Amino acid sequence: MQPLIIVPGWGGSGPEHWQTFWERELPHTRRIHVADWDAPRRADWLRVLDDAIRSADAPPILIAHSLGCVAVAHWAASASRAIRGALLVAPADLDRRSCPEVLREFSPIPRDRLPFACHVIASDDDPYATLERVRQMAEDWGAQITVLHRAGHINVDAGFGPWREGQRWIEAIAGAPAASASQSTQDFVGG
Repeated sequence: MQPLIIVPGWGGSGPEHWQTFWERELPHTRRIHVADWDAPRRADWLRVLDDAIRSADAPPILIAHSLGCVAVAHWAASASRAIRGALLVAPADLDRRSCPEVLREFSPIPRDRLPFACHVIASDDDPYATLERVRQMAEDWGAQITVLHRAGHINVDAGFGPWREGQRWIEAIAGAPAASASQSTQDFVGG
């Protein structure tokens, strides 16, 4: 199986977060570890992400949540290493007025097309990004997008624990042509 790299969002992913379950359950999975999850520094996150990708046995699939999605887009802007693709779940809109100041270092969100297959999973009621904004990010990044209905921020607070059904998108990325991503939209009932 492809190596998998978990890229949590602001604050990291706690013990009940789906990323933590996936890290424990899926073979060949590891998580990045940054100096401070609560006071994120973009340079630190990008260095740690690049180190994890470099040390993978094969081009990995990145599994990012929230701020982690934006970190992946920043990494891709200057990346020289190959990855298989990325699953970008609930990207946070850091350009919104209500964005906490501590996250502004990651703004503006990159708008360049990502050079690998990627799939954005969004919610139609995410408190940290409007669906319109997430659709624009997906379009900019050349990503497929799937919209979950009433899924909040697709985290523990929204009722997502192990979220094993979300793993199907990893399999889709692993089976996608290596540097390609087609734009399509799918809507699903979340939960």
